[in-house]
Amino acid sequence: MSDVAGPSRRETRALLARAARTQADAEAVAEIAGAARAEVVAAYAVASEPQVWVAIEKMSIETVKDTVDGRARLDDLPAHGIRSVADVLRAGPQRLTRVPGIGDGTARKTIHAAEQLKRAARDSLQFRIEYDPKNPDMTRLVRALNTFGAVWRAAGTQEKDAGRLAAELARQRPVAGPAEAGRLRRLFMRAGDKAVADDAAREVRALVDAAEVAGLPAAAKEARAVRTPGDRQVWRDFERRSTDYYDLLSLVVGLGGDVAASEGFLPADIVERVGAQQLDSSRLSDTLRLRGYQSFGARFALVQRRVVLGDEMGLGKTVQAIAAMAHLAARGATHFLVVCPASVLINWSREIARHSTIPVVSLHGGGRARAVARWRAEGGAGVVTFGSLGALALPPPRPALLVVDEAHYVKNPGAKRSQAVNRVAAESERVLFLTGTPMENRIDEFRALIEHLRPEIAAGMGPEHAAISVEAFRRAAAPVYLRRNQSDVLTELPELVQVDEWEEFGGEDGSAYRDAVRDGNFMAMRRAAFAVRRPRDSAKLTRLLELAREAMANGRKVVVFSYFRDVLAVVAAALGPDARGPITGSTPVAERQRLVDRFTAERKPAVLVCQIEAAGVGVNIQAASVVILCEPQVKPSIEAQAIARAHRMGQVRTVQVHRLLIADSVDERMIELLGSKAQLFDAYVRHSTIAQATPGAVDMSEVQLARMIVAQEQERLSGVPVS
Repeated sequence: MSDVAGPSRRETRALLARAARTQADAEAVAEIAGAARAEVVAAYAVASEPQVWVAIEKMSIETVKDTVDGRARLDDLPAHGIRSVADVLRAGPQRLTRVPGIGDGTARKTIHAAEQLKRAARDSLQFRIEYDPKNPDMTRLVRALNTFGAVWRAAGTQEKDAGRLAAELARQRPVAGPAEAGRLRRLFMRAGDKAVADDAAREVRALVDAAEVAGLPAAAKEARAVRTPGDRQVWRDFERRSTDYYDLLSLVVGLGGDVAASEGFLPADIVERVGAQQLDSSRLSDTLRLRGYQSFGARFALVQRRVVLGDEMGLGKTVQAIAAMAHLAARGATHFLVVCPASVLINWSREIARHSTIPVVSLHGGGRARAVARWRAEGGAGVVTFGSLGALALPPPRPALLVVDEAHYVKNPGAKRSQAVNRVAAESERVLFLTGTPMENRIDEFRALIEHLRPEIAAGMGPEHAAISVEAFRRAAAPVYLRRNQSDVLTELPELVQVDEWEEFGGEDGSAYRDAVRDGNFMAMRRAAFAVRRPRDSAKLTRLLELAREAMANGRKVVVFSYFRDVLAVVAAALGPDARGPITGSTPVAERQRLVDRFTAERKPAVLVCQIEAAGVGVNIQAASVVILCEPQVKPSIEAQAIARAHRMGQVRTVQVHRLLIADSVDERMIELLGSKAQLFDAYVRHSTIAQATPGAVDMSEVQLARMIVAQEQERLSGVPVS
């Protein structure tokens, strides 16, 4: 023993000092993370309770009767004011037993059934964090999530192992205190057995070394330094990045949802194959947490290889495509290609760089030849516009994944961009079409997309096939098509309130409208309501200003959409310094994003003025919670896309949509004729119970639509004054 007492004692003291620090760090991480997690659970229980009660208020007494012994006499409960599950729980046994025919036993069974139903309602609750800084329960939850998020960022990867490490070190090293020689001997010498002492020292050293390499000391330091900001700052942070808060909440309480809806109601065999596919996330950024339905979408693309992802706007199709690319990159793939409209090229480059470690190469604009050469040599995600794709020669090796965004742009097989996409798709290992609007006017347009991917499937889903039933059409499309709707999977999405603002023409705008009808000028008819010298002479403009000013007075930002640039000019002039933009088709793509970024960052409410086909795709405007549409659009999908710019993942406020309409005008005619288009879209592209619709129901071109409306209005106004 004396031969090793001196050096061994010093080395052991140093090792035990390191072990003590490591144990303290591990205990701190476990304690801080555990406390933050527990506070989220407690805060959620309190904040969710009112929403649970709202759910059981909607459960009629019939649901209780179905759960209780069928012989129980509960038919008289509604007559005594007990009509729902919530009423049963509020009533309690004393009030229940006052109802004729209900004794103590029946009352107990009834309350027990109601409690079971309440638990079921809580388990299936589609919880939403209500944006209400004055609500103390919601504020507590948002604060708890903010704290947990900070702790998770500091120590999330260490949390799982911290408790185990602390316990193991506590077992290996002596009770905390001075490292006396006798205690060291008892620990490491074990009755003079040097071999046992060396083994014990090696085990402790291995634990400490592994913890230090993994970054435990830094994680503990950051976790100890976490401080929760004030309530106002927390709510501001929630408004800015609410999706992160929901992701954190789902980590702790496991938010539920409709599993079948998240899987797109696909057949069981496809769901099983997708479920068996693992998703390698090692090339994704640490800050990205995929939702369950997003992971499913990425895995669907990997398993089925050549598919259309038709998720409704706002569900993160871009992220799902990036996740599929990252998986393939982690498995050795080198080349990827994204084809998109020019308006979203910058957004794609930013999102790939933000969410993955895949190099991004822009194959558009000046220096394109050098960029293409670099992409060929070094790989990465090449991003190219539809217009530039034709001049792009495929590099060896061929793309591991071709992503085509806004894929409905290639629905016309005769168009040059469609042919260019088809050539690249034929050479690509996997192809992923992204579109929230795979069909606009006819079922044939949807089938045309499938032709690019799986011609043999497209051959089995022609017009005559679709005419059989919606479900038959969807079964045929299942191997190649996945769609989820916001209402099914994005349970936290706030309410969408849509209001039709009907007005009547005044003197000046009415005169402009009659002139346009007489001339048979469809476009002039659509924008006649804004053809005025003074704002008060336009019923639409007057209402627009009222809506915008009321919204801004309530702290809300507004986005105004119109198809027409001259309408936007009139609107911007009337709004004066409150107007931002306009964003039009001639606004450079980079400038569009800068305008949106500045609008988002502004603390003061303002109005962003946008041309609907320029800003209705590719930019996210969650900062706005009020949308004003100046006129109906020829395609329902264009309007839906525009609304989805604001009503999408990350929005925390109820979104108000106001459609400005003039009675007895082109507006009313368009709504009547286009209603069937929207219905057809719902039937075949959304999951719907509409059972019968034929593909030719709305086989009408824009030119035919214009001619029909002009003729109707000319007939109506012949001899009939508008005002």
